[in-house]
Amino acid sequence: MDGRLLPWAISGTYLESCNCEVICPCRRVGGRQGGRSTKGVCLGALSWQVEEGHAGAVDLDGLRAVLALRYNDDEKGSPWEYHLYLDDRGDERQREALGGILAGRLGGTPAEQFPWVFKPSQLLGVRPAPIEIDHSPTRGWFRAGREVSVRVGAAVADQEAVTCVIPGHDRTGHELYGETINVNAKHLAFHFEGRCGYWSTFEYSS
Repeated sequence: MDGRLLPWAISGTYLESCNCEVICPCRRVGGRQGGRSTKGVCLGALSWQVEEGHAGAVDLDGLRAVLALRYNDDEKGSPWEYHLYLDDRGDERQREALGGILAGRLGGTPAEQFPWVFKPSQLLGVRPAPIEIDHSPTRGWFRAGREVSVRVGAAVADQEAVTCVIPGHDRTGHELYGETINVNAKHLAFHFEGRCGYWSTFEYSS
């Protein structure tokens, strides 16, 4: 762990989509614990827009990140495989810090909230990419280069309180209808329409 990047804290908005049906059964609904993914194999993409953040003296305000993932509920420990994309507008030190936070190398709250940190996992790749994000509470979207694109639609009507472990069960978020999700990365490629999405705020720290 690089002590020059401590302490750290980031906060902002979060948007994800995966191949589960709404409301994603992995989430906590009305305080009730979630369970298996709809299909038994989860394929999805997550995104973060950092509004305020730092790692030591490194400024992380305004940076973005995207993660594309796969896991199988029936594999022992349901290990995650994932690609991590870091905002190419950041310099090398900023990307090192943001990547260290999101991969769990800098400790803190990710060890309790990120399944790819507290479960077995395989990082398939990490690289800088042009990342575009619109984290509007409904009908948002995001892209990471040519490898990941996601678009979501309206919020699910009349939903109970829905929370997700990744942004945090203490955060107020809401379930969305997914429109499209496309991932075309090395060892990880899929396309779905009409599945699920989720929007929230997040706040992580060391």
